[in-house]
Amino acid sequence: MSYAISATVRTNLAKRSRDEQKTGRIGAVVYGHGIASQSISVGHSEFVKLLRAAGYSSLVDLTLGDQSPVKVLIKEVQMHPIKVEPTHIDFYQVRMDEELTANIPLKFVGESRAVKEDGGTLIKSLDHIEVRCLPADLPHEIEVDLSSLVTFEVAVTVGGLALPSGVKLVTDAGITVATVARPLTEEELKKLDEPAVADVTAVKTEGEEKKAAEEAKKAEEAAAEEATKK
Repeated sequence: MSYAISATVRTNLAKRSRDEQKTGRIGAVVYGHGIASQSISVGHSEFVKLLRAAGYSSLVDLTLGDQSPVKVLIKEVQMHPIKVEPTHIDFYQVRMDEELTANIPLKFVGESRAVKEDGGTLIKSLDHIEVRCLPADLPHEIEVDLSSLVTFEVAVTVGGLALPSGVKLVTDAGITVATVARPLTEEELKKLDEPAVADVTAVKTEGEEKKAAEEAKKAEEAAAEEATKK
């Protein structure tokens, strides 16, 4: 699937981002390795749709005015703390002959027998992994097949994921992606329901402990003094 967005050059850099947003546009910058950064702006609604579809792991054709499109990644999006809307965007222009590192989201597919039939609880430890590849080989997402989780002893690890050709792992291959936890036994459930009762007789305040220590010290000093007199 291909993604595209058009942009215009920002000539008035003194213009505040909130003023720009009133016109339905978002301030942005496009930069890359060996490429001079350039201030631009994109349409608000156009970008929101693009972000939802492409995410941070898909190449986007960015067209600036009447220039030829360039390949970019959405690198960073600054969000308004209250409205949760984009206020500024960083686009990273890639070179098609140069490898890059990117975080790829994981898509969980299939069904675990240990969950469906044995009543276990699926535990997902990761939602993305880091890979390295040429821009043309960059996957939009990587699938995690949960059907391999047939028992509670089995785990899906990063190294067990099926990667597209040309894509290399950066994330440690031994890290767990998903497992299934055993259901609690009746005895364990009963213990969870039991109120925690503290043994107050075994608890001493700091003041009580200090007082006891002082009394013991005085008793030792008195005994030593008595022994000296004898």
